[in-house]
Amino acid sequence: MKEVLKDLDKAFENRTRLGIMSALVVNESLDFNALKDLLGVTDGNLASHLKSLEKSKYINFKKDFLGRKPNTTYFTTTKGIDAFKKHLKAIERLLKLKFISIIKQSQNA
Repeated sequence: MKEVLKDLDKAFENRTRLGIMSALVVNESLDFNALKDLLGVTDGNLASHLKSLEKSKYINFKKDFLGRKPNTTYFTTTKGIDAFKKHLKAIERLLKLKFISIIKQSQNA
């Protein structure tokens, strides 16, 4: 069990950060407003979670202008994709262990 738990990444324990990574892994990139709408969070909430993932070097950003309006686009890094996949595999292993435990309990009952 400890072996499985060690691969869980604290960066993805929060629902918003998990959502950000999920959205960015399946899309090449998304801008701030698209992420905000998709996740249903406030500007400040999203900004703080994005900053946390940036500090971990799991995501990066690019700033452009659309006309005269600034537009920030976010994308995953290789390190972020690798960490996210490792986290998801740990969750899968944990669920399999739990499922096996439930089956064994029901067979012993």
